[in-house]
Amino acid sequence: MGFFPQDPSHRPWALEGVVRFRLKSNECAGGGESMSSDHEQSGWNRDVENPGRRAFIVSAAGAVSGVVWLTMRNHLLLSPRPVEAAKAGESVTLVVFGDDGRKSGTVTVPVVVKSEDEWRRQLSAISYDVTRQAGTERAYSGATWDLHDKGIFRCICCDTALFNSTTKFESGTGWPSFWEPIAKENVVETHDPSLGMDRIAVSCRRCDAHLGHVFDDGPQPTGLRYCMNSAAMRFVKLA
Repeated sequence: MGFFPQDPSHRPWALEGVVRFRLKSNECAGGGESMSSDHEQSGWNRDVENPGRRAFIVSAAGAVSGVVWLTMRNHLLLSPRPVEAAKAGESVTLVVFGDDGRKSGTVTVPVVVKSEDEWRRQLSAISYDVTRQAGTERAYSGATWDLHDKGIFRCICCDTALFNSTTKFESGTGWPSFWEPIAKENVVETHDPSLGMDRIAVSCRRCDAHLGHVFDDGPQPTGLRYCMNSAAMRFVKLA
């Protein structure tokens, strides 16, 4: 998931469309020389010297490029791709947390491996696309991006504890963001070169569920921003 902020001034990871105009004189058929008549030249000068006309042309071009960019963004960033399945028989060691947020120790458990049909039956359509196909929910569409309750965020697929509300912050992106996971042992970070970008994907250690991406533009004390999908997590409110 590429997870872009809605405010481009927030951080410079959002791609910017640049429209360039090349001004070129007409080439005459004879001899291939570049020529222009006095009438053409005077008309050109009027266009250049008219700031209102230039502003209209640039604004129109910017609007068109913006529509094209948004269309590509929605198609590319939200398009799912298969997640590599965990290998049956393997085990992982996780840090265990109760629903009261307290750490109770570690446990070694087998990885969770299910067929695509089993995942489809267990998950909602959006949760399946996000966790099993590495898709991305649309900004501001998830259930927890603006949630301020205290509690634990658990994996929607296997219930592994992932994040604590105490590390959640307002990122202005429309996705729930945290400055660190509840335990490093419970997540996996891998290089993700998809969509022509160099990103770090974050997944659940036990079931390989895709959760989101982590960026280095978050607040202190870590300076990180774990930009997650609401659909990948189940929130358990503290009593």
